[in-house]
Amino acid sequence: MNKVYNSFKDIELDLKRLSLERQIAKEELKAVRGELKQSVQPTQWMQTGIKLAGKFGSMVLLKKLFRR
Repeated sequence: MNKVYNSFKDIELDLKRLSLERQIAKEELKAVRGELKQSVQPTQWMQTGIKLAGKFGSMVLLKKLFRR
């Protein structure tokens, strides 16, 4: 659907709005990229692995205690 402009001021306002939307989208992508980069770091993987190992270890320990 084509938009009909009545003046150059309308065109300029629309271009300004689109430019701001584009800048906002770029900043949002930068934020997502930073979060992704942080979540993929080895320290994050190690923390996740340690948490899982701790949960698994406690489950095994509880099973051994209740089997007696």
